Amino acid sequence: MAIQNKSKSISNNVSEGDDASLRSLSSEDVSQAPRGYCCAKSINPADGRGRKLHLLQMIVLPFIPILALIIQTAVLLNNIMVTRNEVMEINNQVTIATELGKVVTRMQLERSEVAFYVYTSGSLLRTNLTKRFELTDEALRNMSSWPPVSFTVDDKKIIYIDKASFQRNLTKFRDTVIKSDDNTIKDVVRWYTSLNAALLEHLTQQIKENDNSGVWRYLLAFKNLLKSIESTGIAMVYGVNYFGQGYLQQQNYINYITHDAIAKDLLNTSLNYVSQMKAEYNALSRNMVGYGNIKIKNDIIIKNTQRKPNYDEALNYFDSMATYTDELRKIQRTLRVLIQDYVDENLHDSANTEALGIAVLVLVLSLSPIIIWLVRNAVETIQVPAEYYASVTVYFSDIVGFTEIAAVSTPLEVVTFLNKIYKQFDARIECYDVYKVETIGDSYMVASGLPVKNGNKHVTEIASMALDLLSGSKQFKIPHRKSERLQIRSGAHTGPVVAGIVGSKMPRYCLFGDTVNTASRMESTGEASKIHISLEMKKALDSIGGYKTEHRGLVDVKGKGLMDTYWLTCKEGGQNRTMEMDAPAFLEEEEEEDMEPVFIKRLRNESFF
Repeated sequence: MAIQNKSKSISNNVSEGDDASLRSLSSEDVSQAPRGYCCAKSINPADGRGRKLHLLQMIVLPFIPILALIIQTAVLLNNIMVTRNEVMEINNQVTIATELGKVVTRMQLERSEVAFYVYTSGSLLRTNLTKRFELTDEALRNMSSWPPVSFTVDDKKIIYIDKASFQRNLTKFRDTVIKSDDNTIKDVVRWYTSLNAALLEHLTQQIKENDNSGVWRYLLAFKNLLKSIESTGIAMVYGVNYFGQGYLQQQNYINYITHDAIAKDLLNTSLNYVSQMKAEYNALSRNMVGYGNIKIKNDIIIKNTQRKPNYDEALNYFDSMATYTDELRKIQRTLRVLIQDYVDENLHDSANTEALGIAVLVLVLSLSPIIIWLVRNAVETIQVPAEYYASVTVYFSDIVGFTEIAAVSTPLEVVTFLNKIYKQFDARIECYDVYKVETIGDSYMVASGLPVKNGNKHVTEIASMALDLLSGSKQFKIPHRKSERLQIRSGAHTGPVVAGIVGSKMPRYCLFGDTVNTASRMESTGEASKIHISLEMKKALDSIGGYKTEHRGLVDVKGKGLMDTYWLTCKEGGQNRTMEMDAPAFLEEEEEEDMEPVFIKRLRNESFF
């Protein structure tokens, strides 16, 4: 199998001459390569030019996410500015709508008072018209801008392009109503209604229903409530006319029914847009004196039965409706506060987000040079030339019978098996001063004494580690073959090596030299569940003491000839451990489901669904 072939690649490769292994990392040799290898030379991190290019690559790579973050923050700031401008535009809409709404409200009240004045032939029993006119004029003066207003009365189109011209014509109309005896309620209602309709139309155009901020609901509720009060006021005039005259002509009756229905429909729409308004209206219906009387009067008008004119009943109806519209205007004022609070909150959030975005951008721009400098230093540290180590200990192990196990197992079972045993090995070597070089297939390679030198401790560290791994492996059960126990073959050797970072596509820390070859041969010529060591390692252990060995004798080692080797058995005063090594909780057999690699779990879950 491919796995088995790959697992033996280390042993096959290291069988080549020692000189070739040592010379493979020489930058001088690389620099003397044929001219056809210029491309390879230019990207070799051991070469001067290649090191510069590699450094540039390593600096550029971390700068890419930094640049992406800068771009993302800039886009975020742009979006924040757009959002803030939108909120400012909404605030402008709210301001205009509020100011225009106040004018419409004052015009509605003025229409009611003027109509009552005309109906009572100037009795002025209910209010002071002069005071009412002053309140309307005050609302007009407070408007920051005046929309061009145009409407038609009696087939005559009236246009007011500025506030001053409108004020002059409004004053003229008031004087005509007060001084002339020829005015009728119908004329008064028509003029005020046409004006208010034009103002409300402009208010509607100011409100954008596709606004993304959410404030449009409040603005629409505000607009619909204004229109509802407008229609209620028009219907009230016809209602007063009914009680004062005892009967409504057909067109007046139709007008009353139409505006009364429109008023109710617009009110319901407003209440559905904003839940707070619905609660306030329910409180109004419970607490307002005479609220039930309004419905009774409404039913009487709808029947339009001929009756005697009753001035007192007309006045009573007028007062009840005026009180009702006043209560609706209180709800309208509450809604204006909600709108302003909503806009202020949006402006505050936009300002905070903008400040945060600017702070992030400044921080990123400030830290970018520091990050690049740190990466540059780190890369220069990594791109060190090959280093010679006078004495290190190298350990190899592989799984006995792995070829046979792999031949009768699925690829997922093989991967799960290797993942479990190597997790156990990795957990144990953390207890020792060793460096895991790599794993290829079932081959496990560890060294001590590099990349950080540790004097002569490397030989004892590898010896203790090898005994620990062997002891623990004896009780290891193969996950998908529970009746079989794991057997490993181990080998180690002490000697000099050259080590350093090689490669440009995927730089790796590699070891070169005869020591690596010999350690690999110690493993391949060893026996199951034994640790095969060289004479050099045995002498190093004896000089330190504390370990027992057994003489194996002369062994014919490929590429080396006859070598005198030994078995490492145990530490002094101890014996081979037969119990399973201490392992983390995740290695317990009842939880062996967790030993699967993450990608295998993902594959299993995907296939299940």
